[in-house]
Amino acid sequence: MSQKQTPQSTEQLTTLALAAIGVVFGDIGTSPLYAVKEVFHDGLSTDARHVTGVLSLIFWSLTLVVTTKYAIFIMRADNKGEGGIMALMALALQSSRNNPRKQSFIVTIGLLGASLFYGDSILTPAISVLSAVEGLQIIAPKLDSYILPFTILVLLVLFIVQAKGTGKVGRMFSPVMVFWFATLAVLGVVNIVKAPEVLLAINPYFGVQMLFELGWKGFAIMGAVVLAITGAEALYADMGHFGLKPIRLAWFFFVFPALLLNYFGQGALLIANPAAIENPFYLMAPDWALSPLLILSTMATVIASQAVISGAFSITRQAIQLGYCPRMNIRHTSGDEMGQVYVPAVNWLLMVAVFILVLTFKSSSALASAYGIAVTGTMMTTTILAFIVIQALWQWNKVTSTAFLSFFLFIDLTFLAPNCLKIPTGGWLPLAVGGVLFLIIRTWIRGRELLAKYLHEKRVLFEELDERLKGQPLVSVQGTAIYLARTVHGVPLVLLHNLEHNHVLHEKIIVLTIVTKDEPYVDEAHRVKVRAFGDKRNFYRVKLYFGFQEEQDVRRALQLCRHEGLTIDQKTVSFFIGTERLSFRRLSPMPKWGRALFTFLTHNSSSAIEYFKIPVDRVVELGIRVEL
Repeated sequence: MSQKQTPQSTEQLTTLALAAIGVVFGDIGTSPLYAVKEVFHDGLSTDARHVTGVLSLIFWSLTLVVTTKYAIFIMRADNKGEGGIMALMALALQSSRNNPRKQSFIVTIGLLGASLFYGDSILTPAISVLSAVEGLQIIAPKLDSYILPFTILVLLVLFIVQAKGTGKVGRMFSPVMVFWFATLAVLGVVNIVKAPEVLLAINPYFGVQMLFELGWKGFAIMGAVVLAITGAEALYADMGHFGLKPIRLAWFFFVFPALLLNYFGQGALLIANPAAIENPFYLMAPDWALSPLLILSTMATVIASQAVISGAFSITRQAIQLGYCPRMNIRHTSGDEMGQVYVPAVNWLLMVAVFILVLTFKSSSALASAYGIAVTGTMMTTTILAFIVIQALWQWNKVTSTAFLSFFLFIDLTFLAPNCLKIPTGGWLPLAVGGVLFLIIRTWIRGRELLAKYLHEKRVLFEELDERLKGQPLVSVQGTAIYLARTVHGVPLVLLHNLEHNHVLHEKIIVLTIVTKDEPYVDEAHRVKVRAFGDKRNFYRVKLYFGFQEEQDVRRALQLCRHEGLTIDQKTVSFFIGTERLSFRRLSPMPKWGRALFTFLTHNSSSAIEYFKIPVDRVVELGIRVEL
């Protein structure tokens, strides 16, 4: 683990905990803006009994899901310090190396969760910023018509500054979010003092009693209660940046208490003034504090949105590294932090989707009908993958691991089922986004499998090539030729293609394969493996190993070959890259729509030259026809 993942002192631990407050808890920390209001949105009475019941449900949701499931259990499943759905999937795959069917199931579950995350990435900026700006209705009702334009303006600035990187802006995150959570706590305490009976909501009896009393309506209410725990996945996803202990410290001793105080404060306000349900968050504050609170809320929601957008960039890079997504242009926005990346295509697609959402739904209440189903779906996939890790790698006994799965899967279903009722009124949107992305990813994976099968059928071993070349009139030239190969065995087609047409053989030939491991980082001591072939010819097979969180810089990695006895003069080297020209057999196993989609994705993926940091002036590209 890196130094920041294993703090050496109390001071360092505290510093990282404060930094985590600025990044990790933005989404869940802005839920008080709309969660309580939406629970009562469909006409639930705001009398003391129902308010206490709702607060009890929120309290126990935060306690069981965020505190127990994520902070205590799930965060123990780190992949060399890294967390998140992709890291958990890679960890689960380690337990099924010799079981293809189980591997396929794990990949399907993991990619489904990742696809739903993108649906959440669209909804979070829209509902968070819009709910903050809606404070204008309380401060100055005449400015109601400016809510949508101002929301669009704030979001536009947010997406434009992504290209600059989050490093400089990130330094402002922690102080703002610390002040935000402190404000939540203070507002809560001020109102709790006026109606301290709300503290009885800690007793789960009140929540359970209300659910049974309301029946079907109580079932539907759980679909709104889930809004209080959106962002729980971030605790696990951002673990690699801050470490387990700092995130737990920030949650248990600052964020969790602040959220509870604010929710209980909103409940106390509603008991004293039921009409405050119009916007209980803003109406907790005195009149003189409304304008500053609006500014602070907008800043907090921008930070929450920033964290989700950065998460989308990170998960996209991981998917590309693991081969589940076409290569895209990725820019590293910090020379110090490898985790800070910017993916232009994802940024602009998210921006357009968020704008469409805001202009279509027009209010946070309307957006709440679409929110929740993607979050609970991702939580469920995390539970299933965690169960596989617990059973296989932690080696819990069957009874204990099954009890874990059953308990938390029941809680996930308790939230997911009522959210399914939202599908006709907007819940279809994140499902549609996730479904389309999942279909694209599965098509890409299937196409790559067919391509790998084709290359395997056409492969020629080094020993066979050496025999073929004996007696052939080839021109020998000085220098080193490096041929990029997709597979780890055999001679790449681009090498055979070059020999067949140009009849030229360099004095040193290297077949280079880049392998992404199912772990976040690979130590440089294990980065390179070199194997020599041929008695008289200088044939080498070089494998470069990278983790799914690492930048795959080929030029730098090749310098390590000298430690394996292979010296490469990068001033005289030539890189040969094969560009596949796809065509499909009439009886291809891929459907016609899949063929068109895979061809489109292949042709529009970014160049291997740029992605692997290969010097463009040393590259020779050769077209290769591939029939799948």
